[in-house]
Amino acid sequence: MDDAQLAAHLAEKAGELLLAIQTSGEFEGKELGKTGDVQANALLIEALKAERPGDAILSEEEKDNFERLKSERVWIIDPLDGTREYGEGRTDWAVHVALAVNGKAAVGAVTLPGLNLTLCSEPASVVPPANDPLKMLVSRTRPAKEAVAAAEQLGAELLPMGSAGAKAMAVVRGEADIYLHSGGQFEWDNCAPVAVAEAAGLHCSRIDGAPMRYNNEDTYLPDLLICRKEHAQQILDIVAGLPA
Repeated sequence: MDDAQLAAHLAEKAGELLLAIQTSGEFEGKELGKTGDVQANALLIEALKAERPGDAILSEEEKDNFERLKSERVWIIDPLDGTREYGEGRTDWAVHVALAVNGKAAVGAVTLPGLNLTLCSEPASVVPPANDPLKMLVSRTRPAKEAVAAAEQLGAELLPMGSAGAKAMAVVRGEADIYLHSGGQFEWDNCAPVAVAEAAGLHCSRIDGAPMRYNNEDTYLPDLLICRKEHAQQILDIVAGLPA
């Protein structure tokens, strides 16, 4: 398997495991989320070490190994993105498997197990036409002030949704048009979604327009914009004009 095929295969396998745990009835709530995180992470780590032994790995669920900073190829994974939604039995959670090469999100797969759907950087997705009015994704619990302000100026409808992966893939799928986030994320929250979205021809950047870079010593990535390219500059200008 090439890197893209491996990413998709592993994301789907982890998704199948998570669904099995979710439907087993053995766990619920936070315990369900914790169990899913641990078991899906173990599956992904074991498989990546076997299939790509020369590559480094950065996972939300593993202690960071700074030897990865010396590697050109780093797998960045989130075994369960949207633990809360998973524990609540919702469908807006995801599995992220990405490969960053020289700091760029080069390969990615995002599986939405609750929807029986996997989106990959290769083959790239075809983004449907824009919605009218535009739809902007926001957190279910803490909508970013920048997103709310931008939606008001754009005349866009707010669409609450769970995990970062689910929101990003909603833009790729055409369910929404803009995902603007400023509430704090880490590299594993968005590396795979960015790889998939960029491959589909979408704009991906920080909310000041800076490029998304990965395999940093500090893995904190506090903000993100994924949208159609024709809307990007207007949104960036709106954000830049907001009071600090």
